[in-house]
This record gives sequence, structure tokens and C-alpha cells, in this order.
Amino acid sequence: MADEKHASLNGAYYGPPIPPQQGHHWRDRRRGGLRTTLFNLIVAIIVVLGITTLVLWLVFRPSKMKVYVRSATLTEFDLITNNTLHYNLTLDVVIRNPNKRIGIYYDRLEAKAYYEGERFAYSPLPAFYQGHKNTTNLRPVFVGDVPIRLENSDVVDFNREKGEGFFSIDVEIYARIRFKIGSVKTKRFKPDFECELKVPLTTNGSSSAVGFIGTKCDVDF
Repeated sequence: MADEKHASLNGAYYGPPIPPQQGHHWRDRRRGGLRTTLFNLIVAIIVVLGITTLVLWLVFRPSKMKVYVRSATLTEFDLITNNTLHYNLTLDVVIRNPNKRIGIYYDRLEAKAYYEGERFAYSPLPAFYQGHKNTTNLRPVFVGDVPIRLENSDVVDFNREKGEGFFSIDVEIYARIRFKIGSVKTKRFKPDFECELKVPLTTNGSSSAVGFIGTKCDVDF
């Protein structure tokens, strides 16, 4: 009886074949193939966009806009009690688009005025679209009173400039722009227009002997 049981346990199996368990391996290969295809597709799109951008850049060759402060009127600029700055400054700013085939959307513009590195005034400016080879005039106005932090050396410089009849004032215009090439609009850029000015003080209708000299501003992308 023991021999019969032993023979039955070690005998050959003649039933239907048992398929190998390969389901997990097949799903893993399928997922890996999908990931590879998706990666290749993303790379192809990036390459096409890069080549298109390069071709458009080479064809149209966009140039930076040109920015000038044509005139500046400073009727009040004085330190009163508690280092409070009393000011009234108006600028005439010219922005020129030198491109023949590229328009510019100015989605946001704001001007800020600084003295001795301290911001003392802010002026929002209107958004606009600028066509090819076009010039736009802006008129930021800064009026008010504001406490300003000045070191003793800064106060000395202030009094010296007041005696000379002009003040060194920096104005920065912060922009958010998009270029338009045909019907295509680019991503948004954030250039700054930095203007270092020497502005004569005008009081009672008279100004210093040396008037304001038109100033070109640096365009920094």
C-alpha cells in the first residue's frame, strides 16, 4: 500500500498544460512603453517649439524699445519736519518701438521715483498696444508728502543740491509686455526702464540756470 501511494505521488502528470504566470510582466512592459512614447512626444514638441521660436527670432530680429525722458518739471522738493519729503515732479517719457514687424503689448506699467536709493513716490501708467515703428508719450506725475529715511550724509547732499538748484532723482518704470509677431503673441517679459535724472528745481515760475537735459533710459530685460 505504501508503494502504491509513493508511485502515485511521483508519477507523471497528464492533465492540461498550466500556462506560465506572465500577466504582471506584460502590464509592466505596456506601461513602460506608454511612458517612453509620452516622453518622446514631449521631447518632440519641445524641439519643434524651440526651432519655431529660433526661426521667428532670426526672421524678425526683435530690438529693444527705446526710452527717453524728454522733459522734467520739479516745482517742489523739500525736507520738512521729521524728514518728510514734500515733492511735485512731472515727467514726459517717450517710448519708441523700433521694430518693423513686431508690435508690443504693454499690459502693465508703473513708475517709481527714488532719492538717495529711497523710494518716495509711485505713479501707475495706462496699459496700451504699440504698433510697428511707433512712438508713445507717457506722463507720470509724482505729488505728495512722504517720510523718507536719509542718513546724515544724505541730508548734506540734499542741502548741497538744493543750493545748486537741481536734484539727482532716479526713476524706474516697471513693465509687463508681450511681443506680437503677425497673429502670434509671445510669453510675457518684465523689462525695467532705468532713468538717472538731474532735475532743476522750478520755483515761482523760475528755474536754475541749467535746464533739464533729455535723458536716455537703460532698458533691462
